[in-house]
Amino acid sequence: MKINNSFFLFFYDMVFVLPSSKSLTIGWNFGSMLGFVLVFQLLTGTFLAFYYTPDSGLAFSTVQYLMYEINFGWVFRIFHFNGASLFFIFLYLHIFKGLFMFSYRLKHVWMSGLSIYLLLMMEAFMGYVLVWAQMSFWAAVVITSLLSVVPFWGSFLVMWIWSGFGVTGATLKFFFVIHFLLPWALILFVMLHLVLLHTSGSTSLLYCHGDYDKISFFPSFWTKDFYNFFFFFIFFLFSLILPFSLGDHEMFIEADPMMSPIHIVPEWYFLFAYAILRAIPNKILGVIALLMSIVSFYFLGMMNNYFSVMYKLNKFIVFFFIFVSIFLSWLGQCLVEYPFAVLSPIFSFIYFFFIYLMIFLFYFFKVLFL
Repeated sequence: MKINNSFFLFFYDMVFVLPSSKSLTIGWNFGSMLGFVLVFQLLTGTFLAFYYTPDSGLAFSTVQYLMYEINFGWVFRIFHFNGASLFFIFLYLHIFKGLFMFSYRLKHVWMSGLSIYLLLMMEAFMGYVLVWAQMSFWAAVVITSLLSVVPFWGSFLVMWIWSGFGVTGATLKFFFVIHFLLPWALILFVMLHLVLLHTSGSTSLLYCHGDYDKISFFPSFWTKDFYNFFFFFIFFLFSLILPFSLGDHEMFIEADPMMSPIHIVPEWYFLFAYAILRAIPNKILGVIALLMSIVSFYFLGMMNNYFSVMYKLNKFIVFFFIFVSIFLSWLGQCLVEYPFAVLSPIFSFIYFFFIYLMIFLFYFFKVLFL
């Protein structure tokens, strides 16, 4: 009974009486929306796992069986497929909001959130491969081959993931198990992220962390979270009207290990990183740049700075960074030819320039005002 009471008090403190800034806008709904989508993906993914067969000879046919033979299987499949895109839409909005609001001042919250982002990228990639279509198969070949740049152990690591000398049915089974288990680790990371966030409090439009502007989380922000159902309504309409508009036509062709697609591209939410990878001719430097495109954001959380910085300048930089990220995503799906092959290195450099400019300014204003 004591354990139950302790859990109830913990839950009550986290979602009812939690002191929250009264200046929080709908932009702070992105985090709660991500929680909604995570549960939604878990439910639809579990249903799909009942009928999926992780076998290289049956995987593609299993997906077609789900679409045509299982009652409402097509509904679960298109919701799960488009739910991944919905997840990354709100994830990027959540990150950009954090950059606007200097959320990296809450270092533990920021770093745990970035760790969730990396796990989500792994989770989405493995789910993409499970369809076992032409594009997903060859994307698996390209991405897993990048691990060969690891010194000494690279080739052994690639063979361990492949479970052989190439991407085969054994690789598919490995990806299926990881794709099924990883969401439960994600839930633990999300819980840690929430505990850290509710311990430190959120950033706000007032750029302060004092208690004098706080109100109780319930009922004000509970009612504001109901806006999430409006976004879900739009998502359901989009999924039913344009179910495969965000996918590639090669995803309707069964994987053929003997013939690769003319132009291999990942899903839209990885295109900016893919453009950075292709922008550098050297394989090792390209993989390092790919990793640093995400890892660089950890550096923002490594400095202690709670001083109010020049937020107008910061907004200008973040807006430009968003524009560069979108343009890089467009370049990522373009052919490797002139002028796209020239633009990719230029905008990759600008991408990193803005990240490290934010880091420099964050540190510079700390030194200036101390």
